[in-house]
Amino acid sequence: MKFCGACGAPVQVRIPPMDDRPRHVCDACGAIHYQNPKLVVGCIPEWETRILLCRRAIEPRHGLWTLPAGFMEMGETAAQAAARETEEEAHARVEILGLYSVFSLPAISQVYMLLRGRLLDLDFGPGPESLEVRLFEEREIPWDQLAFEAVRETLRRYYEDRRAGAYGIHMADIVLPAW
Repeated sequence: MKFCGACGAPVQVRIPPMDDRPRHVCDACGAIHYQNPKLVVGCIPEWETRILLCRRAIEPRHGLWTLPAGFMEMGETAAQAAARETEEEAHARVEILGLYSVFSLPAISQVYMLLRGRLLDLDFGPGPESLEVRLFEEREIPWDQLAFEAVRETLRRYYEDRRAGAYGIHMADIVLPAW
């Protein structure tokens, strides 16, 4: 950030009074610009014993499989974001069942929230961000072709919970390798 979003003047990076970390600060109008992690919200769309995955038509990780997920929009709830992303990426309608996992990825300043959802019907197909969408049994999951570690970890825990007969809420940090 080089210029203030409030007045257009140049900003400086410094620790503002009563803060403990560097921020972009405008000396002209006094605005402090906070940069916070992005929320990635998605869904585990379930149909009987299968789940719906999307093969990505966009970067990052073009051609790899993922759960429908994306950045949460202003003014929407987590449940609305999960349902919207499922509709956008898989043209699928879901009933949101509840929060399943929260993963912090501090290296890229993202927090993943994945919610369980029940597909309302089998009327689905690829949206503009997906090459294909399909239902998978656990044994069919393309583990070595999953796009994101948060999705891999969510699915691993999801199937463990299913075998145990109870779904929990999972939270963890994912440390990404240095590029």
